[in-house]
Amino acid sequence: MHVFISAGEPSGDLHGANLIRELKKVDPNIRLTGFGGDRMAAAGCQLLYPLTKHSVMWFLQVVKQIFTFLDLLKKAQAFFRTERPDVVVVIDYPGFHWKLAARAKAEGIPVIYFVPPQIWAWARWRVKKMRRLITHVLSALPFEHEWLTKRGVPSTYIGHPYFDELASQQLDEKFLDGERTRSGVVIGILPGSRNQEVSRNVPEMLRAARRIHSARPDTRFLVAAFNDHQAELARAAIAPWQMPADVHVGRTAEIIELAECCIAVSGSVSLEMMYRRTPAVVVYRMRRFDLKVGKMLVKIPYITLVNLLANEEVYPEFPTDRDPSTAVAARALELLNDPARREAVIRKLDALCHEVAKPGACAAAARFILNVSARAQPVSSARP
Repeated sequence: MHVFISAGEPSGDLHGANLIRELKKVDPNIRLTGFGGDRMAAAGCQLLYPLTKHSVMWFLQVVKQIFTFLDLLKKAQAFFRTERPDVVVVIDYPGFHWKLAARAKAEGIPVIYFVPPQIWAWARWRVKKMRRLITHVLSALPFEHEWLTKRGVPSTYIGHPYFDELASQQLDEKFLDGERTRSGVVIGILPGSRNQEVSRNVPEMLRAARRIHSARPDTRFLVAAFNDHQAELARAAIAPWQMPADVHVGRTAEIIELAECCIAVSGSVSLEMMYRRTPAVVVYRMRRFDLKVGKMLVKIPYITLVNLLANEEVYPEFPTDRDPSTAVAARALELLNDPARREAVIRKLDALCHEVAKPGACAAAARFILNVSARAQPVSSARP
């Protein structure tokens, strides 16, 4: 059995790797090829190209790399024709994956969307494309499944695969113990995993941190970096400020665990903060053009997954093209200075976790994908 998997972002690489491990549990002899990153490769996928190196956002960044994407699509179609995978699995990253799905469909290969794009939020007209190109969607969110089903898209709700990762995480106790021996109230700074996110959001987050530290000198700040390059960007941004702030690579989970509250970008990290019952303020700095386009496209009341799941603003959020540091600092200080407000937020996070934070999505996805693969195989090649 042969499954082709494609992921274009670090989060997709993470989910893809966990899915691959579940597929191999069921079928140790399965062949796995695709586009992705280091995690997928380590899990046992033969990468035809490291697509996660081209994780981009917004129209202009896509245009800059258009020739790379076009070349990859040609290579993928040639691979589909010669190697004939039984099923193609795509993970988020819709711009590229719509085109990849079209190539697979042209070759008669079923396409499964695992962690689908949030078209219910910002591009509802694309539901027609979803119906036309995708064989089946494995929905990560309950309201996502309902929305797709009502519009004629075959969908199965399996839960969010991020909770598989969180359930299996092993925190570095030595790091935690070391930080807990230090004085000060910890504030986590989580600027995201994409270079664009980090460069845009770190300065705003640090301005908010400076305001917090001015009001509460007992605070200190732990900044999470996805890689060494982003850590250097963060350290360079911190250098001019006189405040206690340390940057750590690969310590997002530990920082969330230690923090009294976090200042974070929107995205799946909000699910991790929810999972660890950590209060937070969400900020997302965009260019004015991107914000205007976003307001025209986005049809939901919140940008943060936790708020969407709760159907209320549990995490105050600030998507903006201006400096939000004053408002962000004020909301963070409310969480620090008002124990009753902080406890109310934690209770809401706890209730949400009991409702949705359940592992098992990757195992359910693996079973579904292998069932589709088995149906797609010719009878003569089916295993006894």
